[in-house]
Amino acid sequence: MLDVRRMQMLRAVVTSGSVTAAATRLGYTPSAVSQQIAVLEKEARTPLLERVGRGVRPTEAGLLLTGYADAIGRQVAEAETALDDLRAGRTGRLAVRYFATAGAALVAPAVARVRAEHPGVQIELKLTDPEDPLPDVREGRADLALVVRPEGEGPEGEEAGGDGVRLVPLLDDPYRAVLPKGHPLAGRRTVALADLAEEPWVGSEWPGPCLDAQLSACEAAGFRPRFVVESEDYVTAQGFVAAGLGVSLVPRLGLGSRHPGVVVREVRRPEPVRAIFAAVRQAAAPKPALRSFLEALREAGGGGE
Repeated sequence: MLDVRRMQMLRAVVTSGSVTAAATRLGYTPSAVSQQIAVLEKEARTPLLERVGRGVRPTEAGLLLTGYADAIGRQVAEAETALDDLRAGRTGRLAVRYFATAGAALVAPAVARVRAEHPGVQIELKLTDPEDPLPDVREGRADLALVVRPEGEGPEGEEAGGDGVRLVPLLDDPYRAVLPKGHPLAGRRTVALADLAEEPWVGSEWPGPCLDAQLSACEAAGFRPRFVVESEDYVTAQGFVAAGLGVSLVPRLGLGSRHPGVVVREVRRPEPVRAIFAAVRQAAAPKPALRSFLEALREAGGGGE
């Protein structure tokens, strides 16, 4: 097999016109360059240079290999530039998994920031179930995923989510009581969770960590909610509540569009809360775009209500 480094030496000899000039340019002794050209001729099984006076000129085979060496040199230079661009965050791809209610409040401003700071980076967004997108992160199909844990079950600070995944806290998303207009509790500024114990409930969550956050709070208040409708959708749940079928709990991020037939009140004693984290691989190579995306998520999560 032809040695690429020796081909570059041949190219230097041909372009400079002599072994001595090529050696000076490359920082070698003339004898070292001559030895490497001789080895390359053995690899090529044909002469590559012929003497002309005090210099040398390429044979037909020498010209052929010089052309390929030139092309290889350009490709290596292009590869180095592309690698520099990737390391600097000027190019690349960022794969993100998120759930619906985090889209407008958290993901949208993060995408806008990355596009402004790293316009050459492709952002791949995929809507997923908030329960367990961790395999995509763990197995390298995603750079970041938003995940939910009931309050108190997530890590303190930036800790491992298991199997090389780190969970970065973003925000606590408290649940609000959604009541029909005219409900006896609608006139209060806040509602004690125990006051909803005897009410019919409209479900707003799929089984998983979001529902667990509700059920854990209700258990702490001394009751288990009696669900009469399972909507598993925040907008639909509000519609059922507005129709007078029951009360519901909806997280603050899920109340971007409020039904005109409901009132929303803060909940106390206790306040149900789901914790939202960004999951990233602990051993992932540094990505400037990922760092910007994560910083934007944390800034958005630190905002007010």
